[in-house]
Amino acid sequence: MADDRRKVGAITYREADDDYFAKRTLRRHAGVWSLWALGVAAVISGDFFGWQFGLAYGFGGLLVAMVVITVMYFGLCYSIAEMSPALPHTGGAYSFARSAMGPWGGFATGVAETIEYVITPAVIVVGISNYMNSITADLFSFTLTLPWWWLIFYTIFVGLNYIGVEASFRFTVFICFTSLAILLVFFIGAIPNLDFQKWAIDTNGGWFIDGVPGVFYALPFAIWFYLAIEELPLAAEESADPKNDIPKGTMWGLRTLVVTGFLVLFLNSGIEPGSKTLAENEEPLLEGLQTIFGSGTSASILGLVAVAGLVASFHTIIFAYGRNIFSLSRAGYYPHPLSLTHGKRNTPHVALLLGAVLGWIAAYLIWKNSESELGASLLYMAVFGAVISYLMQCLSFILLRRNLPGIKRPFVSPVGIPGAAVAGIIALLSLGAILYNDEYRPGVYGVLAVYLVALAYFAIAGRHKLVFSPEEEFAMTRGDKGHPELGGYGEQPVAREGPPREPPPPR
Repeated sequence: MADDRRKVGAITYREADDDYFAKRTLRRHAGVWSLWALGVAAVISGDFFGWQFGLAYGFGGLLVAMVVITVMYFGLCYSIAEMSPALPHTGGAYSFARSAMGPWGGFATGVAETIEYVITPAVIVVGISNYMNSITADLFSFTLTLPWWWLIFYTIFVGLNYIGVEASFRFTVFICFTSLAILLVFFIGAIPNLDFQKWAIDTNGGWFIDGVPGVFYALPFAIWFYLAIEELPLAAEESADPKNDIPKGTMWGLRTLVVTGFLVLFLNSGIEPGSKTLAENEEPLLEGLQTIFGSGTSASILGLVAVAGLVASFHTIIFAYGRNIFSLSRAGYYPHPLSLTHGKRNTPHVALLLGAVLGWIAAYLIWKNSESELGASLLYMAVFGAVISYLMQCLSFILLRRNLPGIKRPFVSPVGIPGAAVAGIIALLSLGAILYNDEYRPGVYGVLAVYLVALAYFAIAGRHKLVFSPEEEFAMTRGDKGHPELGGYGEQPVAREGPPREPPPPR
């Protein structure tokens, strides 16, 4: 890193050496179907594990919460589908907020997304370990201590992400279709066994166990049906045509997940053993498969196949945190070595390894020190980071529409500012639900402490180490520079006095 520095307000930029960006290079590969698969696979584990904890507040409470959250995700994803091709950077949410709200807004949003994507694999690997112990106990009469399962799966899938973007996306497409096929088998098998009133409602004390507060409490668990679909912008610099493919992949992925999510909610809850048992169970889909096919070897083998759904999200969200940490480090918000990429593979191997270590530690600390449900506690921690980033992205969309109306927008959100505003309000309500529920509050307090420490680091040191990455140049020049496909970034740009002279988008 060169010594040349430039002050911009309270922020200090450093001029990068000639080879700085050469050591931080990603490779383009993904098409629209790969991106669709990335979005669906990132979320599909939510159909296999995590959502069932929301049944503790009644089937009706979780159903209404899911309807509300579905509205939020449509508003959010339409906003992201507009912003991502307009700002096609790996930074994703950080990039949007940086252009809309300056370095502090960009960093605050990026850290929230880091928390979301580092903790989410920890939630999923807990689900994987519970499934694996149930299956191996039945088939082979042995189990492993949970942290050993976590280590095994982190090692395998960090390794797969390290190999290269081509192998990563090929596996993503394969595991996505495998997961959907497993769900289809479950849906077909569940229909003849469906007794919705008996198993979903009567066994759990009615539709609404806790009334309106129950709906409020269920919001974070409803989010789990969709959490991480918003990661697609993180693949912008590895997409062959981000301006066309990311909006299509995002919206078709969301529509796919709406269908699978509602089917899982109704069919898994509406067959034996019922919603009350599922609310306290770590393997809801395995319970459903045992109802359909009977307990024993055949159901356990199907359960082993069902782990594919959890693996799909585990693998793809490891991809996400790798790119999130990479982009923030490349711009200097995180220490610069975290954005180094492998010379031949062009994968952010340092960021991938760091995220795995942090996720494993978070799961271990909750496992050893918390009396509350491990999976649900980690889920609350992940959703805490997610809803903060959602709120900031919705606000970024509104500010970009108003302050940068002239940047080129290959896709325009059909719900515009009102859709983003509604999504932001629901995200704020979900944040309130997380903070209000004292059952999982210790883990949330821990994440909040990490968030505040990160902000303190930026205030003391990080704001003096920024680099003119594509995200920073785009923000500084108000859209005139900073598109990764054009190259040539890293120089000191001249800030514009006003927005580019392009016609504003429809409101």
